[in-house]
Amino acid sequence: MDAGMMSAKTAQPAFDLAGWSQHHLDRVEQALGHWVGEDAPARLGEAMRYAVLDGGKRLRPLLVLAAYEAVQNGAGDMDREVASRAGMDEAALRAGMDEAALRAACAVELIHAYSLVHDDMPCMDNDVLRRGKPTVHVQFGEAQALLAGDGLQAFAFELLTPEDERILPAVQATLCRQLARAAGSAGMAGGQAIDLASVGLALTQDQLRNMHRLKTGALLQASVMMGVACGVSTAAAQKALADYGAALGLAFQVVDDILDVVADSATLGKTAGKDAASDKPTYVSLLGLAPAQAHAQELLAQAHDALAASGLADTRALAALADMVVNRSY
Repeated sequence: MDAGMMSAKTAQPAFDLAGWSQHHLDRVEQALGHWVGEDAPARLGEAMRYAVLDGGKRLRPLLVLAAYEAVQNGAGDMDREVASRAGMDEAALRAGMDEAALRAACAVELIHAYSLVHDDMPCMDNDVLRRGKPTVHVQFGEAQALLAGDGLQAFAFELLTPEDERILPAVQATLCRQLARAAGSAGMAGGQAIDLASVGLALTQDQLRNMHRLKTGALLQASVMMGVACGVSTAAAQKALADYGAALGLAFQVVDDILDVVADSATLGKTAGKDAASDKPTYVSLLGLAPAQAHAQELLAQAHDALAASGLADTRALAALADMVVNRSY
């Protein structure tokens, strides 16, 4: 990172990530508790709620909300222009944007939760521990776990398309497209397919990067860009935040690979050492522990550089979340 970008990073006032996160986590938890599984029959709602409530770091919702705040804080007169074109007053437009961002934050968490439910099943990773408690198929049986994942996936898109005239149809469509692409064959599902096909194989670093870009990175990058889509921003800011999301998404997986080696199950809240036991290719198996740790720091620097290039006035929440991802211990 050059001196100019470093000064741009350090010039902003200190940021209280814990306080900021707690405020938004409370909003997300309240919304998820209100929305998820309330009317689902035959214990399906119970399984859906078990899968998504009271657990997890909620990184993806926080990225949505941090990116939304970053672009909205720098929107200036663009809000007025968008409101005028839509035939709305600015207050209604902003209320719709706020609602869209909260719904996007919850929707991306539902997709993440559904993916974990399915990944943990015997036909996939066959794991028994997730977020410090028995996995959904252990608690409710395989059939109910499969349906719970299906229900969470479908409900994510229902959340993004409410009958709310304040949320512009174009925004709803963009959010659905971004989330569907990140979750499907061009994203998470495609990456998981590569992962399953790669057991026991020696991948190159490029192949490993592509697998994780799809399996993990796509949804993290989409979280950032869904937050961007809920607000108003310049093309330059959008490009910079896409670069930030790509670097962060890969950094997350590199650190995940590291923690699978150095942390224990109680700390992680899931089974440690699973990758090595399953003979899966990881950044640690390919590069070694110390080089993998160094690579995570390189990706963190790339994320900060992208924020510095965004031209946005306040990206402290995004910067702090990147630091948290790379320097976390669980």
